[in-house]
Amino acid sequence: MSLIDAIIASLSGNELVKEVRIGPFWTGVWSRYCGLASTTFTHEHEKRFPVGEAGSLAGKSARELCRYATSASLLEASIGLAAINSLIEVDMEQCRDINAGELLIEKGAGKRVALVGHFPFVPGLRRVAKELWVLERRPQSGDLPADAAGIVIPRADVVAITGTALINGTMEGLLELCRKDSLVMVLGPTTPLTPLWFDYGVDLISGTQVVEPEVVLKFVSEGVVFKQLHGRGVRLLTMTKKGLQ
Repeated sequence: MSLIDAIIASLSGNELVKEVRIGPFWTGVWSRYCGLASTTFTHEHEKRFPVGEAGSLAGKSARELCRYATSASLLEASIGLAAINSLIEVDMEQCRDINAGELLIEKGAGKRVALVGHFPFVPGLRRVAKELWVLERRPQSGDLPADAAGIVIPRADVVAITGTALINGTMEGLLELCRKDSLVMVLGPTTPLTPLWFDYGVDLISGTQVVEPEVVLKFVSEGVVFKQLHGRGVRLLTMTKKGLQ
């Protein structure tokens, strides 16, 4: 079973979708809870619509939208991941309130680190890591192209992968590149906060819990970037594999 299918199968409940909000940076789905995912899309829409049922998503079952996570349309996949996150019952006893960047700086100090996705904490991580490779589909200064993953990830002591790799279908391939003895983290608001990750070799899961749906959905519509959301309607949570110090 694929990772996405396993996550969907692990969900309980099937509330109706109250609202879907697609902003330039974030997509929100509000069903049982409010879930977020990175808005990912291409502007090509000659052969098919980016969201085939656009205009009729609210009122569908949340599980119906969860299936969008496997769509070939990146925008539908974004909706699907947000829908998954809207149904997850987060086990707060397994979580602690901690910023993923702070944790990665702590765990990556003196280590070789591979980071899939360019995050705002890169400068701080670069100062403490023995070596840092940042892999990006749209590389910034100092980044490596995404197709260098097969070279650098097996060399890394610590690997951190953006949850958006679930949207573009690269997550499982990236996890397979990780050494058995490496510390593996998946991070970002797209990341489903489920312990199922631990069955796939992940040690740390850092994601987001929306605690004020109306506030967050308003910000999504107004083009907020995630740094602007910090402390405004969301909690940053990290789930740790048992036995990990």
